Amino acid sequence: MLLVIGYLLAVCIGISLGLLGGGGSVLALPVLVYVMKVDPKAAIAMTLVIVGTVSLLGSIPHARRGNLNLRIVGIFGSATMVGAYLGAKIAMLPFISSAFQMLLFGCSMLLAAGLMIYRAAIAKPTNDEDELEQIQYVKPACKYCWLWLMTEGIGVGILTGLVGVGGGFAIIPALVLLGKIPMKQAIGSSLLIIACNSVAGLMGYLGQVVIDWHLTVSFTFLAGCGTVIGAYLTQKISAQQLQKGFGYFLLAIALFVLAQNRGSLKSIDNSALRPKPNAVALKG
Repeated sequence: MLLVIGYLLAVCIGISLGLLGGGGSVLALPVLVYVMKVDPKAAIAMTLVIVGTVSLLGSIPHARRGNLNLRIVGIFGSATMVGAYLGAKIAMLPFISSAFQMLLFGCSMLLAAGLMIYRAAIAKPTNDEDELEQIQYVKPACKYCWLWLMTEGIGVGILTGLVGVGGGFAIIPALVLLGKIPMKQAIGSSLLIIACNSVAGLMGYLGQVVIDWHLTVSFTFLAGCGTVIGAYLTQKISAQQLQKGFGYFLLAIALFVLAQNRGSLKSIDNSALRPKPNAVALKG
């Protein structure tokens, strides 16, 4: 029964991707962990496959429209790929627990939900093109923006490798402000960058975790089917209201993930307060 529910949720994730153009893939990890009972570290590796595949497919229409900036993808993408591989290797260190990774994922999800709700609240366009043109970011005061671009790329990549999120909420503003490219190119380029990140992160996990490839492929296929359905439904549903509602849904899931792993924080505090054996021996 849980497997059936998980597959239905995979279709729902795809529908959200087709309707919103992004964001839904972050639901893959909690579904794999809490519904399909996959170990968090293995689930993160599986999520990288799902996110990477969906992002690569999503970048194809942008490539046809000429909205891929390969120069920026090469600069930013190379940095994020290095970060993603490092993030995956860091995730396999003994002191990085699965609970810590889920906590970090919950915080990332919280940030993504907040940005989605905020963006939906301030948007007042009548069509998708107007919406892209009206999105504004605070311009940074930097002399060597390309250096900051690569620095942020490594940071975003590490987050991708650690918790399996694509990081589009951080990549797109970086490409617009630091890469100085139009919003349409930033969206298309970010999808290709996320796909590259996912490959690099997955390479870091291979041989370290056991991946259920049957579940991963079937989950990705159903999410892809859902994306087609979602793309059809975009003509009948208000994207702005949907984005706001989905943002609140992500917020609820983020709070659930954080609540489920709050015990790990207590264990860390207790271990920090517990006296060390050497100190006890000296005192005695």
